[in-house]
Amino acid sequence: MEKLAVYESTQVLEGQAVLAALEQSLAMIEFNSLGDVLWANDHFASALGYKVSEIAGMHHSQFCTVDFAQSPEYSKLWDDLRSGLKFQEKITRVAKDGTILYFEATYMPVCNEDGQIVAVLKVATDITARETAASKLTAELQQMAENLLQRTEDGINRTQQVAEAIEQVINGNESNLNLLHDLEEQTTVIQGAVQTIRGFASQTKLLALNAAIEAAHAGEHGRGFEVVATEVRKLANQVEEGANEIRATVKGISEQVYKVSRGTKESQGTIDNSQQLIQQAVDEFVGIGESAGRLDIQAKTLSQLL
Repeated sequence: MEKLAVYESTQVLEGQAVLAALEQSLAMIEFNSLGDVLWANDHFASALGYKVSEIAGMHHSQFCTVDFAQSPEYSKLWDDLRSGLKFQEKITRVAKDGTILYFEATYMPVCNEDGQIVAVLKVATDITARETAASKLTAELQQMAENLLQRTEDGINRTQQVAEAIEQVINGNESNLNLLHDLEEQTTVIQGAVQTIRGFASQTKLLALNAAIEAAHAGEHGRGFEVVATEVRKLANQVEEGANEIRATVKGISEQVYKVSRGTKESQGTIDNSQQLIQQAVDEFVGIGESAGRLDIQAKTLSQLL
């Protein structure tokens, strides 16, 4: 039977070595239980724009915004830390020049041999660049969303204008149909007037023939001829009145034709305008699609950053 080799595992990392490694890569600061700075490394000091020598003795609240330092949440933070509860969260801090910085921070209470909290160690990673980029993208996304909404509203308005233009076309066509109906009635009147004139012409020819016969026999007694002549004059007057009626009717028809022509031109103009409005509506919705595409790209970028 083969003997199995047994290897003993030994811890190669010592506490001081681990602390040194962390100090080289992370921002670290230590406070007493009252919140006064005991010690800070170069990473923390430089991140907030200080020198290490400037930070010693400062109070934790001096790194916070005024609102947070005076809030109940701030008092609760230190009450919890003094009770032995650690705190881990994304935080906002104020640099020496007033710039707002963002950190991923962990506050760890440190106990003495008797279990009493004597200090608080804070380890932090500066995420200001990430948060700034995220805020910028968020603002861009918000602006793009507003633009998208505006384009949508513009597209809706264009569509409503198209609907109104189409309604105008329909109403215009109905008006033209009414005008055509009037023309048909005017044509009927003309046909009746023409028929009347034809009747007048036939009677005039007949009376003229009778007048010629009477004239041949009249001699000194031409009363019959005078009667015929009188009737002929009456018919002539009636024909003249019929002609006047026809001229009036033709004038009315001409006016109706003009209205139809004008209405047709207006309808064509409305149709052309409708086509333009439709194209504008299409362009607006194309813009919506492009904005939506850019919005999607920005959202994916933001997701990768976070």
